[in-house]
Amino acid sequence: MGILDDEFRAALDALGRDSLRRHLREIGSAHAPRIEADGRQFIMLSSNNYLGLAAHPALKRAAADAIDRYGVGAGASRLIAGSLAPLHELEARIARLKRVEAALVFGSGYLANIGAITAVAGPGDVIFSDELNHASLIDGCRLSKAAIQIYRHRDVDHLAALLRESHDARRRLIVTDSVFSMDGDCAPLAEIVDLARRHRAAVMIDEAHAIGVVGPGGAGLAAKLGLEKEIDIHAGTLSKALGAYGAYIAGSSPLVDFLINRARSFIFSTGLPPAMAAAASAALNLIESDPTLIERLWDNAEYLRGELIAAGFTIAPTQTPIIPVMIGASYAAINMSAGLLERGIYVIAIRPPTVPEGTARLRVTPTAAHTRADLDEAVMAFTAAGRGLGLIS
Repeated sequence: MGILDDEFRAALDALGRDSLRRHLREIGSAHAPRIEADGRQFIMLSSNNYLGLAAHPALKRAAADAIDRYGVGAGASRLIAGSLAPLHELEARIARLKRVEAALVFGSGYLANIGAITAVAGPGDVIFSDELNHASLIDGCRLSKAAIQIYRHRDVDHLAALLRESHDARRRLIVTDSVFSMDGDCAPLAEIVDLARRHRAAVMIDEAHAIGVVGPGGAGLAAKLGLEKEIDIHAGTLSKALGAYGAYIAGSSPLVDFLINRARSFIFSTGLPPAMAAAASAALNLIESDPTLIERLWDNAEYLRGELIAAGFTIAPTQTPIIPVMIGASYAAINMSAGLLERGIYVIAIRPPTVPEGTARLRVTPTAAHTRADLDEAVMAFTAAGRGLGLIS
């Protein structure tokens, strides 16, 4: 027995009493509209596989071809073992999508965000961070050792006030998600860019839940608003709508060259496996060739949101295909999730610290690959479980 095991058990017991303990659930199939777990079939509505590409034949074929040619692993850091061609091809493809000069691929969104922020900001600088930013952005800010000013969620007046107070800073960096993953709302990006111009601040946005979902060709919120050139640092992921794994930072050529030399999470990490880079490139090709993928995602989300509202559920004012079904107490969200699992619907309760206390919810995410029959079955299960728990009448 480990010397700390008793302390670990006590902490886990406390999490259990507060309905905050988490568990892994083994999935025995590919991520698709319907999955297998515990010997049963479920309709999956808890995945970020927005376009249904994680098991798409084109992505599997691209990954297999890359393995045949380049093997499985990247060998070491790209600065040590060399940089495999599929990664360069993907980076060029991302830069074209984002309409910027260059891109750099990282092993994950977490690595991309902490690498970029800690390379760009440090002591003497001030970072302005939305209070509901993703944990990877928050941790990047903390690790940078810059001063951190947290502004109220999407509150540009509060951000403006904090910027006015930062005149002694060496460098100012505004950091925000473009689409907030738990609420599905969007950053007020045009207003943020305007403030940045007036206060000589740089802007970094994380498009993890926007890439492949929002904007022309799925290029993201900045592209939707025509602000690509106004953003200094574009971050995004390959593991959600693109169905693969990894992440990127995109922007100017000097930025990317600087990160190659200064981003510790890039320098000291093994390169992204070539199969993942090839799969992500294949996903971008699919999105470009078939715009109905994104249309189907939005159509499915609009339909399911409307049906859940009609059934009596409270939906947060989302602006994207993310549908937050608000429950409130953590234990109630767990019970609702359990009721849905019993009825063959896979939706997991989202609880603190992922969301603020008292705002536990079911984060429902239909994909482009779900059928109307899938969604109707899910609505029936939601209605039955909700009535059984007294959450709706």
